[in-house]
Amino acid sequence: MNIILAQPRGFCAGVVRAIEIVERALEIYTPPIYVLHEIVHNRYVVEDLRKRGAVFVESLDEVPSDAICIFSAHGVATTVVKKAEQRQLQVIDATCPLVTKVHSQAQRYAKQGFEIIIIGHTGHPEVEGTRGSVEGTVHVLCTSSEVKDLQVKDPERVAYVTQTTLSVDDTREVIEALTARFPEIKGPALSDICYATQNRQNAVRELATNIDVLLVVGSQNSSNSNRLQELGKQVGITSYLIENADNLKSEWFFDKATVGITAGASAPEVLVEEVLQRLKKFGVESVQKMQGEPETTTFRIPNNLNKSHNSKQ
Repeated sequence: MNIILAQPRGFCAGVVRAIEIVERALEIYTPPIYVLHEIVHNRYVVEDLRKRGAVFVESLDEVPSDAICIFSAHGVATTVVKKAEQRQLQVIDATCPLVTKVHSQAQRYAKQGFEIIIIGHTGHPEVEGTRGSVEGTVHVLCTSSEVKDLQVKDPERVAYVTQTTLSVDDTREVIEALTARFPEIKGPALSDICYATQNRQNAVRELATNIDVLLVVGSQNSSNSNRLQELGKQVGITSYLIENADNLKSEWFFDKATVGITAGASAPEVLVEEVLQRLKKFGVESVQKMQGEPETTTFRIPNNLNKSHNSKQ
């Protein structure tokens, strides 16, 4: 059996930044450090940080007054920001800069008098954060079939933004349906779509031409990991979403010559390595990396968490 590793895979720049923010906060401040929601959607990452002193909560009411509170990479609603200020919490914002950009776009459209549509999954923390950052009516939809039932006040004053864990391909049909129904609709440029989501899907699409089965390393509640598995199935490849090596079953690989492996944007490479080690027990002859451009995007962490900044104080 042969293994081909997708390129790129695993952590994106926003996830790297969010995890580093929690790690730096644990170094600089005395634990416990509180984090609103899972910092990223990966159980391994969350449990590792929890062991080191991070406390993950679902409500600000669970955070003691004056405590350090980190907002997750998915972003939060304006009401949450205001409540944190009222509680006098010491907030560190780990929201992915690309999510912040979506908030800014939605707010700009709303101030111009447009009714906002979010293309994304209702209930996802990022979508709820974006919805809560905008005043006025906000609609959330994720399929083209939902467009025909959409009721808006003025068809000529409508704008949309998208959830960052959806790619250009994921949103194309919905955007086409929206444009057909609302010819004057406004929306962000395609270049504003999250680069990491698109890149990982492109890699799986290319990988699928050379493999018999696809393994996606990622958590069940990770939107982009689920989409990678769905994409594999769409192109006719048997695909499994696994959290770690313990999920592997030997019968998946009977008569399978080549296995492709990718990882969601919040899945650490250590989990991929563990999967590889387990697969070697099933009879792996070779492991190769797919050709692909390495990602070079990086995001700065807040100045008050920089080691150089703190060493000067």
